[in-house]
Amino acid sequence: MSDLVFDTADRLFGDAIDKALLDAAEAGTFPTALWQSVEQTGLVEAFADAETGVADAAAVLRAAGRHAAPLPIAETLLARRLLQRAGLDAPEGPLAIAASGDANRIEVAAGRVSATLRGVAWAGQARAFVLLTGDRVLLVAPASATIEAGRNLAGEPRDTVVLDGPVLAEAAAPIDLERWRRENAWARSLLMQGAMETTLEIAATYANDRVQFGRPIGKQQSIQHQLALMAEEVAAASVAARLATERLDAEDAFLAVAAAKIRCGEAAGKAAEYAHQVLGAIGFTHEHHLHHLTRRLWSWRDEYGHEGEWSIALGREVARIGGAGLWSWLTKA
Repeated sequence: MSDLVFDTADRLFGDAIDKALLDAAEAGTFPTALWQSVEQTGLVEAFADAETGVADAAAVLRAAGRHAAPLPIAETLLARRLLQRAGLDAPEGPLAIAASGDANRIEVAAGRVSATLRGVAWAGQARAFVLLTGDRVLLVAPASATIEAGRNLAGEPRDTVVLDGPVLAEAAAPIDLERWRRENAWARSLLMQGAMETTLEIAATYANDRVQFGRPIGKQQSIQHQLALMAEEVAAASVAARLATERLDAEDAFLAVAAAKIRCGEAAGKAAEYAHQVLGAIGFTHEHHLHHLTRRLWSWRDEYGHEGEWSIALGREVARIGGAGLWSWLTKA
C-alpha cells in the first residue's frame, strides 16, 4: 500500500511543482491549487489506517521532500494524527502545530488560551492551530492569532504567534511532549531522505550532461568519487529512516528515531556538499533548482534537534540500557 501512496504523491508533486512555483512560494504566494489537490487525493489522511498509517505517511513525506513541496505536509499529517488519537475531529485545510516548553508558553483558563509560540511552521496559512500543552490537546482558531512572519534558511514560513482567544475543542493528551518531539524529528528525517534522493539525481544527471574538454565531467575519477560518496550517504540515510518508520510506535522508538535523525542530518550536510562540488558555481545560483533542495536539507537538519543534540540523548539512553540492552535492540528481527 505504501508504494502506491508514494507513487501517487510523487506523481502529484512532480507534475505540479517546478522552479517557478517554488520561487513564488518563497516570495509569499501559497500554492492553494496544489494544496487542494493534496487534500482531494487524500494524502493528508495517510495516518488514518491503523495498520499502514505510519508507512503511508512516510511515503507522503518522502515524496514531499523529493520535490521540496512548499506545503505544511508534515505539520498537517502530525496534527491530524494527534487529533485522531485525542478523539477530536480534524478541520479541513492546512494545520499548524506547536507544543509547550522551550521558548513556547501556553496557558489555558476558562475555555480560553493565551500563548506565545516561536518558530511555528506555516502559521499564516493554517486553518487551525493544534497545541500540545503536556496534559491537553487544544484546537484553536487562527482568528485569535497575531502572527509575526519569519522564515527559515529555505524560505519556508517559521512564524512567531501570539494567541488570545477561545479554545474550539480540547481533550486529554494521548502522547507526551517527548513523543511529540520524536515524531516531528522522524518526519524531518523522511523529508531529508526524499530531498537527498533528488539532490543525488540532479548531481548525477549534471555530471553526465556537462561536457568539459570534449567529454562529460562524470568520466573524471574525482567526480565519480564524489557521486559514489554521495550515493553512500543517501543509502545509509534511507536505511535509518526506514528503520525509524518501522519502529515509530514501538517501545524502542527512541533509539530508532534518534539514529535516523542523526544519520539523516549527517548525510544531509555531506550530500549537499558533494552536490555543490559536482555542479560548481552554477549550483549556487538562483536560476538553478539545486538550492531549493540543499537549503531545505540545511534547515530540516536543525529542526526538532540537530544531530549533535540527538547524539547526546542517544548516548545517555544507551548508557542507561547497557550493552546487553543495546545488543538486544540491534539484533532484533
